[in-house]
Amino acid sequence: MKRLNNINKIATITFGAVLALSSCKPDLISLNGPSTGSFPANAKEAEMGLFGAYQIISKLDAASTPMWHVMDNITDIGFARPGTNYTSPITSAITTDNALTNKPWQVHYQTIARCHTVLDNLEKLKSTMTDAAYKQLDAELRFIRAYCYSQLIELYGAVPLLKHSVDLANASVPRTPKAEIEQFLLDELTATADNLPLSQAQFGNVRASRIAAYMLKARVALYAKKYTDAAAAANTAITLAKTQHDLTPFNSTVNSVGKDHTATEPDLSNIFGHAGFKTSKEWIWVAEYNMNVPGNTHNQQYYSASRLGKGVCYWGPTQDLINTFQAKDGLPITESPLYDASKPFENRDPRLDMYCARPHMRYVGYQFEPATSFSTVKNYWPVINSTTTTAPSVANADATNAFRSFSGYGWRKVIDLADFNSTSVSGVSDLDVGIFRFAELLLIYAEAKIEANELDNTVYDAINRIRRRALMPDLPAGLTQAQLRKALRYERKVELANDGLRWYDLRRWDIAKTVMNGYIYLNRDAKAWTKEVLTGFDDSYTPIYNRTEAIKYFTTQEVVYKVNKDEYWPIPKSEMDANKQLKQNDGY
Repeated sequence: MKRLNNINKIATITFGAVLALSSCKPDLISLNGPSTGSFPANAKEAEMGLFGAYQIISKLDAASTPMWHVMDNITDIGFARPGTNYTSPITSAITTDNALTNKPWQVHYQTIARCHTVLDNLEKLKSTMTDAAYKQLDAELRFIRAYCYSQLIELYGAVPLLKHSVDLANASVPRTPKAEIEQFLLDELTATADNLPLSQAQFGNVRASRIAAYMLKARVALYAKKYTDAAAAANTAITLAKTQHDLTPFNSTVNSVGKDHTATEPDLSNIFGHAGFKTSKEWIWVAEYNMNVPGNTHNQQYYSASRLGKGVCYWGPTQDLINTFQAKDGLPITESPLYDASKPFENRDPRLDMYCARPHMRYVGYQFEPATSFSTVKNYWPVINSTTTTAPSVANADATNAFRSFSGYGWRKVIDLADFNSTSVSGVSDLDVGIFRFAELLLIYAEAKIEANELDNTVYDAINRIRRRALMPDLPAGLTQAQLRKALRYERKVELANDGLRWYDLRRWDIAKTVMNGYIYLNRDAKAWTKEVLTGFDDSYTPIYNRTEAIKYFTTQEVVYKVNKDEYWPIPKSEMDANKQLKQNDGY
C-alpha cells in the first residue's frame, strides 16, 4: 500500500529549507509562516508543501505520546502519573507556561502557517495543473487548516483567525469570536469537500478524503450545537462511506474477555495495530508515523504498557470508566442480575477487556496483577513464541515498582503486541494514530438526530451497529429523547475511550462542572470491592458513589473544575508576550 513515507521525508527536507528562509522569531513562529515569495514554484513543490503540512500534525504530542491518546487521561475516564503537566488540568491549576496546554497552540498554528505558504501562491500555478488536481490540492490544504482551527477553538475559545500568511510587521492579530470561526469552518468545508477524492485509501487514509471532510463538517456543527447541519453532514459522510468504510469486527480474541490470564490475550491489532491501519475500513483519517523519517516516531506504547511489558504505565483507565461498562445484558452493573461484585469482570460489555487491561488477565504478554499479594506472575512470551508450553514465573514488577500503574489498569487500544515481542525498553514506535474513524461518525449522526429530537430508526441503527460489533444487545425500542441521550453518552464514553474526545464531550455537554468536581476513583492496589460502592449512574452515565463505602477499597484523586475558567485552556504566555492584541482567557 502506498503511503506518504518517503514523500514525507522529501517534504521534510524541502519544507525545512523553505522555513530556514523565514525571518520569524521563535516565539512568533506559530503566527508566521515562511514568506519567500517564490514557494511553491511549481506543482511538485506545492505537493511537497502539502505533505509538509500533513507531517507536522504528527508533532502534536505530550510525554512522547500523540495528543489524541493523552487527552482522555486528564478527564474522568483516564489518569496520568501525577505531575505538574497532567495533574494541574484536573485540579484547576494550569499555568500559562504549562507544556501540555501550550503544545496544541504551537503545533496547530505552525501547521496553519505551512498551509498558507502554499495556499497564498497556489493561484499562480493554476494554469500548470489540471483543474481537478488544482482543486484537490487546494481542498486538502483547507481541510488541514480547518481541522487545526476546529481544535484550537475547542481548546482555547476565540483565537486569531488567519486566512493568509502574516509577516512580522503584522503579527499582532486579535482573537476572532468562536462562533465566527465555526461558521468559517462550515463554509470552508461546504465549499471544498466535493473537490476531494471519495477515498484516499491508496495513501493509507493519511490524506483527506471527501468523507473525512464531511465528517469534520459534522463534528464542527455538532460541537457548535447546529444539530440539523451536523446530522445532514454526517448522513452525507455515511452515505458516501457505504463502499469505503465500515466497522471492523473484533477478531477471535474477543472470546477471551471475562477470563483470566490462562486465556488468550485480547488483541486489537486488526483495528488499532499496524495491520489495522493497513487494512481496516474503520479508519477515515490517520496520522502517519515512520521509522525511516527522522523525528517521525513516538513512545506511545512505552508510556502505556505495564512495567513487565517493557513500559512505564504512565497512563491508565480510571475505576470510574471500569465501573461504567455495562453487564452483557445491556444493563448497568447496579441493575443487572448478571453482575457479581466478587467477580466484577465477568459478564461485562466485551469492550472492558478489549479496550482496557485489568487484573488477572494477560497484558502485553504477562499476567497482570497490580496487587502486592502476587509476588510472582506468569510470563507468556515463551509460550507465544512456541519455545515452551509452560509459562515461567517472574517477579511481579507491576506490584512492586514505585511507578507502577497509578490507576490499577492499562490501555489496550494503543498497544500492538507485535511491537512488544521485539521492541527494546526505549519503546520507540511508528504505530499510526487514528484521527477519524467510522464508529465516531455513526455516533455524531446519532447524537445530532437525538438533540434535534428526530428520533427515527436511523438513530437506533447507528448506535446498534456499534453495539453489535461489541456483541452487546440492541437498544430497546421506544426510548424517549432523554433515554436515547443517555444511551448515546454511554456509547461515546466506552466506544471512544482513549480516542481523545472525552475532554471535549465533558465541556460541550456542560457536565464537566459536576463530573470534574469532587473525586475520581482509582484502584492502584487492585483491591476487591462490594456492590455497595455504587448507588447508580446519572443521566450522562457517570457512576454515583457511596463515598463512605468506596474509599474502603479505592484510592481517589480530588478534581476541581471552576466555571468560567476551565472551559478553556490559557493562551501560552509566550504568545501573550509576542502579540499584544491577545487577551487572556478568564481565570488565568
